[in-house]
Parts: sequence; C-alpha cells; structure tokens
Amino acid sequence: MSASGGTKAIVAALAANLAIAAAKFVAFLFSGSSSMLAESVHSLADSGNQGLLLLGGKRAQRAATPQHPFGYGRERYIYAFLVSIVLFSVGGMFAIYEGYEKIKHPHPVEAWYWPVGVLVFAIIAEGFSFRTAIKESNHLRGNQSWKEFVRRAKAPELPVVLLEDFGALVGLVLALGGVGLALLTGDGIWDGIGTLCIGVLLIVIALVLAAETKSLLLGESAGIEQVKQIEEAIVDGHTVTRLIHMRTLHLGPEELLVAAKIAVRHDETAAEVAAAIDAAEARIREAVPIARVIYLEPDIYSERAAKTKADKA
Repeated sequence: MSASGGTKAIVAALAANLAIAAAKFVAFLFSGSSSMLAESVHSLADSGNQGLLLLGGKRAQRAATPQHPFGYGRERYIYAFLVSIVLFSVGGMFAIYEGYEKIKHPHPVEAWYWPVGVLVFAIIAEGFSFRTAIKESNHLRGNQSWKEFVRRAKAPELPVVLLEDFGALVGLVLALGGVGLALLTGDGIWDGIGTLCIGVLLIVIALVLAAETKSLLLGESAGIEQVKQIEEAIVDGHTVTRLIHMRTLHLGPEELLVAAKIAVRHDETAAEVAAAIDAAEARIREAVPIARVIYLEPDIYSERAAKTKADKA
C-alpha cells in the first residue's frame, strides 16, 4: 500500500482495538453487561477489519499477469467491501441480537466499576486512533468537507478507518449511557437498549461503507480536477488540435486508465502523429502521475460528424 498515511492509521486502529477488545471482554465477564459483550465483539470485528485492509493493501501490490493485465489494484476495494460485510454481520447483527435478549431477559449490571472503567479507557484509546485517522486524512482531504472526502476518496482505507473509529466512539458513549442508566434505575433493560442502539449504529455505518466501496468496485472516473488537468495536457495546439472525447477509469487507488480520441491535422505523416501521441502521453503523466495506462486514438475532427453524433446521442 503506497499510501503510508493510510497504513499508519490502520495500524493505530488495530493496536487500539485489540487492547480495547480484551479489556471489554474482561469487563463483560465480571459485570455481565450485554453492552460490554456487544462492544467487545465490535472491537474484535474492527480488529479483523483492519487486518483485512492490510491484507488487501499487500495483495494489491502484486505484479500484473496475462490473466490480469491491469494488475491487482482493485483488491483494496474488494477487501474494503468485505469490511462492510463483517461490520454488518459480526458487529451490527450480533449487537441487535444481544440487545434483544437483554431486553427480553433483563438482569442488573454487576461490578459496575469494571464496565465504567473499561469504557472510559476505550474512549481514550479510540480517541487516539480517531485523531491519527483525522490527521492522516487531512493530508489528502484538502478543501473537501468530511462528507465529500468519504464519498470521493479513491483509496478506501482512510474513509473506512474514519467511519469505524467514529462509530466506535459513538458506540462507546451509547454503551456508557446504557450501563449508567441501568445502574441508576436498577433496571437492566437500559443496558439492552444501549446494546440495540449500538447495533443500529453499526449497521448504518456498514451500509454507508458498502455503498461507497460498491461504487469503487464498479469503476469510478478520475476526479474533476484530474480530468481537467488531463484535458489541458493532451492538446498542444500544433499536432494535437482538439480532444474529441475521453474516458478515465481507476484501476486502483493509485493507477488511472485514460482512453481518448484526439484530433490531429489531416496533412501530418504517420511518424508525426506517432510522435505527437508519445508527447501527449508524456504530458499527461507529468500532469497526473497516476495516469499509468494511456490509450490515445488519432482522428480527423469534423464539425459535421461531431454534430451528427451529438444529434444521435
């Protein structure tokens, strides 16, 4: 994975979640709190998710083969999609089931200091992980809002870690509220309600992740700014006189395919056209370095033909 910031955020989240999962499970054993059990499974699922992201980044680095001539960059999208499935099933559905059982068969929270102490520790640890993810994301986010960053990012790791950490922090607050109300009222049903809320939260986050990674798997074009840079780089005004049409496609987070039909002068020789194409490819790669696969088709531009195609469209 070439995005070192993404790797740093994943490792920070993995370390935090492993420690938190162990602490939450111990608290569950001493207190019997269903919120703590749901949260321990949630942290364990998050740890597995970070492992999936690291594995996807590693597998994406494999060299292209005759069977996969464009490489394995999209493996990162596949493993990010698997994360949403794990978060939905292992995290969200388990929490809803556990919350339902606790509401149906409530029992008081025992040894309250265990869940409260562990939840406070978990909030601090998750806050550190979330801070790392925000810091690393800011290097790539630019002027985008957080919503735009999550929706438009081509590298899935940072948005996944951001949403997971945000969900984990909100879930911890819900768990703390459920345990606190159960202790104040002496009614364990509040612990179950808190667990149900955690489950709903995780399912919502899982659905958002699934929708975003599905879009990446289907194949997204380059960003608006990158498309503009490529269009400006193609035309030199001498041999390449016009961009007739262009398509871009992300083969992976750091690899872009560019296919375009370009207009050349009708009196140019084949050697001159070939040289113009080579020069245009060099300009594109200089403007957008991730444009590694480029196909340019020369043509003679005709206003009449262009108008006819536009009318048919």
